[in-house]
Amino acid sequence: MTVPLVLASSSPFRRMLLENAGLAFESRAADIDERKIEAGLEGASPDQVALTLAKAKAVDVSRHFPGALVIGSDQTMSLGSRVYHKPKTLAEAKENLLSLSGKTHRLNSAIAFARDSQIVWEHVAHADLTVRELNETFVDRYLSRVGEKVYGSVGAYQLEGEGIQLFSKIEGDYFTILGLPMLPLLEKLRELKAIDG
Repeated sequence: MTVPLVLASSSPFRRMLLENAGLAFESRAADIDERKIEAGLEGASPDQVALTLAKAKAVDVSRHFPGALVIGSDQTMSLGSRVYHKPKTLAEAKENLLSLSGKTHRLNSAIAFARDSQIVWEHVAHADLTVRELNETFVDRYLSRVGEKVYGSVGAYQLEGEGIQLFSKIEGDYFTILGLPMLPLLEKLRELKAIDG
């Protein structure tokens, strides 16, 4: 017998990934202060930050769904020790893109499962993305074309759109890049008998 599943997120992309995989689930956004949690994690690795936030989301939402298996997820983007956040202005988006030029940055995608406010599983997957050498003229043109879409992504890009033009190499699966590593998630759900299979 399967157990009820809940996604601790209002992200349309994460909901779409679970729906496309044929899972039956509810969704509810966590009521946590991500920046406040991050502020208490000074010196933590990008993996630790993503995992701490994923766990906080799963535990918060699990309080409202007794007995259900709640899926929390979060993603950080890092270049060395620098952790990026979503740009608030086009100028900030430009600075971020130029700082990534010619370098390989990492997406750290964390998942945590909670049941009755207890973490029962956690996992972090990585994708490494190499940005080609960019010049200011190209970045300005790119930002003027994509406009406010850049505010929805930490890296100011969407790989499914024009953002693909920024890259020379991508290592890692599509699901990890979108912030929800589906293969390990599904494997664990089967192991926990939360889904058939």
